[in-house]
Amino acid sequence: MRYKSFTLLAATLFTSFLPQSLNAQVTSVSQLSDVQPTDWAFPALQSLVERYGCIAGYPDSTYRGNRALTRYEFAAGLNTCLDRILELAGGSDTLDPENLATIRRLQEEFAAELATLRGRTDALEARVSELEANQFSTTTKLQGEAIFNLAVALGNDGSDEAVFQDRVRLELHTSLTGDDLLLTRLQAGNSDPYRLTGVNNDIDFGTSAEGVLAAQVFGDSGNSVRLDTLAYTVPVGDRLDLTLAANGTRFADFVPTLNPYFDDGDGGNGALSAFAQYNPIYRLGGGAGIGLNFKPSDQLQFSTGYLAANAEDPRAGNGLFNGDFAVLTQATYTPSEAFGVAVTYNYGYFSPGNFAFNNGGGNFDDTDFGFAGTRIANGIGTTNGINSHSLGLQLAWKFAQNVHLSAWGGYTRIQVDRDNLNGDIWNGAIALAFPDVGGEGNLGGLIFGLQPTLTDLEENNDFFEDDLAWHLEAFYKLQLNDYISLTPGLIWLPNPNQDSSNDDVVIGTIRTTFSF
Repeated sequence: MRYKSFTLLAATLFTSFLPQSLNAQVTSVSQLSDVQPTDWAFPALQSLVERYGCIAGYPDSTYRGNRALTRYEFAAGLNTCLDRILELAGGSDTLDPENLATIRRLQEEFAAELATLRGRTDALEARVSELEANQFSTTTKLQGEAIFNLAVALGNDGSDEAVFQDRVRLELHTSLTGDDLLLTRLQAGNSDPYRLTGVNNDIDFGTSAEGVLAAQVFGDSGNSVRLDTLAYTVPVGDRLDLTLAANGTRFADFVPTLNPYFDDGDGGNGALSAFAQYNPIYRLGGGAGIGLNFKPSDQLQFSTGYLAANAEDPRAGNGLFNGDFAVLTQATYTPSEAFGVAVTYNYGYFSPGNFAFNNGGGNFDDTDFGFAGTRIANGIGTTNGINSHSLGLQLAWKFAQNVHLSAWGGYTRIQVDRDNLNGDIWNGAIALAFPDVGGEGNLGGLIFGLQPTLTDLEENNDFFEDDLAWHLEAFYKLQLNDYISLTPGLIWLPNPNQDSSNDDVVIGTIRTTFSF
């Protein structure tokens, strides 16, 4: 007996259509009667099911019992079958006359029940459509990254021990509307940067930042968990994105750097060094503030932002507008996915001792000497405030399937708050990326560049050497699986702290990254 197939399905479909009150009015005594397997309607509907396949039974087509149906249960099955028959007929007059007569008789017999069911179905469909159009479930996704870093610096006096360091990031990506993003990044680690020699012209100026690895950026918290970044990005219309930065935000977080294979936010899957991640112009300033991205077309984008280093501090000389800050503006032109160019301007003010290419200093210690550049370039204005005007030019070009070229140049004009003393800082790089070489997800990288170097300080040039602080880096990231990568590499630093009399420094590292 195959009629049980649609019997149970009809009962399931009927669940949401049961009368809401036991006192509901019954217009006919016949509506109180169940439909029995011996009633004419049962085999009539069964014949339609067998002919048109309008109700699916159990997957294994087995018979599982026999019981009567209420009129509403039967009507639910009939309604489903009628919809299927109409779909198959497609508006044509091809139904068998005998089947057509059966359908009409069933419709007349259960007209009241069918009308009730369809009315409630229409109401439910309207409510579901309204919910789909207006309701969005708040979603938070967790992304994590753990870096194990084995490194040694050779040729660096007093800081050449092999180290094994770690850094962990946990990011919460929360969307409140489906189009916005609340980024909360927690970070912990013990990745103390290499303190390269700061000697220049036989004077020890402190620690140079040329050897800082990407995993060492804000990486030493004694393995205590700290809030690294908190920012909210929301679209305003179709062409404008607004970023509200509450803590630890870098300009590179919302401004295109055009270094796609090497820039991963100082993470564990891009360039080994902080310098090779992107143009150091994006490291002048950081903290809390606001960012805007406007795209008048798909090829053109204008970005601007204001970030204050100590926006949370109410004391004099700090706060959102009266402390260290930087304003960055950029125009980015990408006529195709393979090519892009950007022009950047950065203006900043830094109180005595705070000028450095260090993302505004953040909430971590040991950032006064910067994350890129020589000690001479980062240490100007130790006892005086500095106004800086910086220009940057970035270029990206994927000219072959597995070859990508990135290049940048940067110039910073500094004005020291003492006797109108001015200086010039230059930097630049050419980088070649080889994505998917040797396997999907692998990445080879070559970088040749000039670390931020102070080349002129007007009447004080005789007090320091201005040899060019070169940077050469090579690495190969081996993607072991979807979650683990292994990246060995070398960094060679001729003329550390822009003094050719210093020994060259070579940093060897093996970075293991767990992404989840």
